[in-house]
Amino acid sequence: MISGIFSRLRERRGCHRKAISSWIGRPILLHALLLSAAPSVLAAELNTDAMVKESRVYAGQLLGQVSDALAREYKLSGPLRSVVVCKYVVPELSSAISRQSGMRVTRVSLKVRNPLTGMPDAFESRLLKQFDQRAAKGEKPEKIEHWEVVNEDEQRYFRYMKAIPVKDFCLACHGPNASISTALKAKLRSEYPNDQAVDYRVGQIRGAITIKKPI
Repeated sequence: MISGIFSRLRERRGCHRKAISSWIGRPILLHALLLSAAPSVLAAELNTDAMVKESRVYAGQLLGQVSDALAREYKLSGPLRSVVVCKYVVPELSSAISRQSGMRVTRVSLKVRNPLTGMPDAFESRLLKQFDQRAAKGEKPEKIEHWEVVNEDEQRYFRYMKAIPVKDFCLACHGPNASISTALKAKLRSEYPNDQAVDYRVGQIRGAITIKKPI
């Protein structure tokens, strides 16, 4: 009987040791997990610089291609044909760069001309308003940009936006409504029944190139 009692006592002490060991080990395990996660977090932060550089390249590429296409068509056929280029060719350019980059690359504006391609989401609307404020304080529109890592719908994204300044040749289609020709107004009503993208001046911000990349 006595030996049985001692045996049970030894078993109980063994159980207590295991319980204590498990509780002691948990902080060590948690610390190890945090250390193993740290490099990936640091890598994500370090890669932000690379993503900014990459975004600048693709934003500049889209801006350049759009400007070239519109300027070329405007010179050859005038503003009427430029409206068609803006509606059909520019979305194709955006799609091609998006496929090439693996990111969503497009244009948005607070004063939308084409709701199918230019409607900003909440993040973009907030940034566009900030861009206008920054330009009003004296920043040059061609220099205004912003990037940020955000959480949306349980997914992390790198988001980048670059302001699009209004240039001289933009005014034919986006300038003061009173100065737009009757023929062009009719064309705009036909292509964009709910057009809002008029009454701009040179140096204002027409909208922005927006880039979104899942992390």
